[in-house]
Amino acid sequence: MHAHGPVVVGVDGSASGAEAVCWAAREAARRRARLRLVSALVLPEPNHIGNPGLGTSYKSTMTEAAEQVLADAVALARDTEPGVDMESELRTGFAVPVLLAESQEAGLVVVGSRGLGGFSGLLVGSVAVALAARGTSPVVVVRGDAEEGAADDVRPVVVGVDGSPISEEALALAFEEAALHGAPLLALHTWQDDVVELSIAPLVDWNAVEAEEHVLLAERLAGWAEKYPDVEVRRRVVRDRPAAELVELSRGARLVVVGSRGRGGVRGLLLGSVGHALIHHSSCPVLIARPS
Repeated sequence: MHAHGPVVVGVDGSASGAEAVCWAAREAARRRARLRLVSALVLPEPNHIGNPGLGTSYKSTMTEAAEQVLADAVALARDTEPGVDMESELRTGFAVPVLLAESQEAGLVVVGSRGLGGFSGLLVGSVAVALAARGTSPVVVVRGDAEEGAADDVRPVVVGVDGSPISEEALALAFEEAALHGAPLLALHTWQDDVVELSIAPLVDWNAVEAEEHVLLAERLAGWAEKYPDVEVRRRVVRDRPAAELVELSRGARLVVVGSRGRGGVRGLLLGSVGHALIHHSSCPVLIARPS
């Protein structure tokens, strides 16, 4: 992770992409980081099937149109945050590999939840899914309520804590974001009793189990709370599945932060079930943490 790298935002001319540009501009201003706007253009290959001799003029037209989309995004970013240092680049290639390459040097990659090529009925686009799963840097999928609130906005940054190593990365990002936004941090820890055999379930002291889960969350938060003393920390421990609870909490949050894979992650999966649920159903932007 390149913590001091630029905030990179994918530009595609869609309404969702415009929301991502505005969010990324504000985030770059908060971080005092450079904003990098990147658009990907796929040009037709010579003699490509379905390309009836379009020639160089067609390529020029496509390039000019893409450059205009990028220029409009730059103008939108400047209107949103006039003082941010920014740069833009039109790159040749498909959006996913272009943005994955950008993520190798970025401090953060920001994308909209759906692009111009999204199919009606899909809740999230393929680019957002691919970046959330495979990005090298942390990735934000901008969806739901991404508007800036008033000065007295008390919406929290919500973070899922499960005790896994990647959960620590999520906590680090969540505390940083809460400090940058001047927002409270709501740390959620969920626990389940699925693993307890039905025959012994009546013998389990569930109050004691819940008390232990509260202690676990307190221990995970202790060091971070000392590092960020000005961040108000709220705790929530519930007996539920994390995805359902985080989606519910997203309705009143400004940002939800989770690890790319949780404690129960299946080997080989690049994005866990909780991350998938959030990028499809969250009511606010979602920040996916990556391992250092």
